[in-house]
Amino acid sequence: MHTTTLDTAAPRTDHSTGEAGSEIHLDGVGWRTSDGAQLVADVSAHIAPGELVGIVGASGAGKSTLLRLISGALTPTTGTVHVDGAPADRLDAGRRLELAVVPQDDHLPADLTVRSVLTYAARLRLPAGSSRSDVDEAVARGLRAVELEEVADRAVRQLSGGQRRRASIAAEMVAGPRACLLDEPTSGLDPVTAATVMSELDGISDDGRTVVITTHDAADLARCDRILALAPGGRLAFDGTLADAMAEAGTTDLDRVHRALTHGRLSLGSSGLQGRERPQAPTPAPWMTPRTRRPGRLRQWHALTSRSIENMRRNRLTLAILVGSPAMVIAMFAVLFNRGAFDASAPSPTTTVMIAFWVAFGGFFFGLTYGLLQLCSEITMISRERRAGVAVWLQVLAKVTALAPILVLIDLSMLIVLRWLGRLPATDTGTTATLAVTLILDSLAALTVGLLASAAVRSPAQAALALPMLCFPAVLFSGAILPVPAMAVAGRGISAAMSSRWAFEAIGNDLSLRSLFSNDPSPFGSALLDQYGDTWTTSTTTVWLVLAVFTAVTGVAAWATLAARSRDAR
Repeated sequence: MHTTTLDTAAPRTDHSTGEAGSEIHLDGVGWRTSDGAQLVADVSAHIAPGELVGIVGASGAGKSTLLRLISGALTPTTGTVHVDGAPADRLDAGRRLELAVVPQDDHLPADLTVRSVLTYAARLRLPAGSSRSDVDEAVARGLRAVELEEVADRAVRQLSGGQRRRASIAAEMVAGPRACLLDEPTSGLDPVTAATVMSELDGISDDGRTVVITTHDAADLARCDRILALAPGGRLAFDGTLADAMAEAGTTDLDRVHRALTHGRLSLGSSGLQGRERPQAPTPAPWMTPRTRRPGRLRQWHALTSRSIENMRRNRLTLAILVGSPAMVIAMFAVLFNRGAFDASAPSPTTTVMIAFWVAFGGFFFGLTYGLLQLCSEITMISRERRAGVAVWLQVLAKVTALAPILVLIDLSMLIVLRWLGRLPATDTGTTATLAVTLILDSLAALTVGLLASAAVRSPAQAALALPMLCFPAVLFSGAILPVPAMAVAGRGISAAMSSRWAFEAIGNDLSLRSLFSNDPSPFGSALLDQYGDTWTTSTTTVWLVLAVFTAVTGVAAWATLAARSRDAR
């Protein structure tokens, strides 16, 4: 059987004072779930500036929960957690930037280069007024901290697992934090790569920053100054050095020591708090005095928008969907309908209704498909950036800002092509502009619906399944396939909540369908007017207002849903 041993149990290194590390104090910390399950119980410990501390324990012992309590993502149900004298769960946005949190899941934009990822991270985290040179310096600092300079211009998807993990750490280092909290930084890595990651964390600690990790890998313990071992139920079973643990376990075999720690077979070490008075929480450090560290909202919005655009531009599949889907839909409309359906001397009433509907549905479909895949794969990253002071509503606004110009271009292209091919009537400039505004508002309303669905689902696969579930009601309750007067009462209520129904209403107005049917010498025109009742009687400006309100409501709902999801992810 393979064993790992250490030749010496001496402390691994002395720390320099290159950076000011944070002091972390836990006093009787406990946390219960809403159903009463105890995940952390009465944990007291003091982590000095510049220490590299490893939290170990069996699965379910509360390691990640304790890390979240230290980060301030959770509020203790008992006890207190202080970071440099301030409650961890009440740090303001500027102070939270001093406490970097690196989750186990990397979730970096796969198509961006490492340098681009770090550049956007710096623009989102550095305080207002930071210059371009400040951003470049922060990026260089992040690359240098984890030694990724050689792969800085390589796409994230081309990195090895260890390099991705180090890039994830570098994204937090750009803000120059005083402490780094990492959840299972070596999980899933081969031994050599894991050792490299721990070596980088060792170097960060040597610079004076405080580093706290959770780990299930015995080899990681060799790099730790201190070990906190949690027994099942979240009770602190050991607090001491690796030398203490080896001495008490009677072995230098790291695997055996690790098993003893995770099973709670060792008592509190010489550095622990057993048998002596708990130290008082430190007074707030000078850097904790109030100051402005929050990045400007305008710059954050610009950075998020730019990142979304670059990510779409670099992803060939996304580009193919953005361009190919509208082109295919417009081509199908062109071959589906004949020319001259709107000829006043011989109109085709049923065809004109279908053209009006499918144009409205086309705008809806473009917006919906563009929004559906935007947020569901970024929840972890959004949660991480939220902790760094990036407002969730900015994430939604940035997606709308990045996609709206594309939707405008697509909608205008559809109107121009269908008019040029004779599928739409040759309207004057004013009517064409009105049609364009209606279609654009239709697409924006659908875009926010797509963003709402994307924020609610948990994977791109679920988003794909949501597409038909959202499209079917938009078709069935639009008032085109089945006129609103012919619907059941419940159906009319659902129809009123469909943005596609209002877009169909306005486009029918813009194309003067009622006038066209009234002047139709055949019996079909008057028959259709009877069937559709008061359809196409609502003014276009009223419809615009309805669509704008719909967009605002679903946009706010997407924000609220994303806020809840990103809070859970923390």
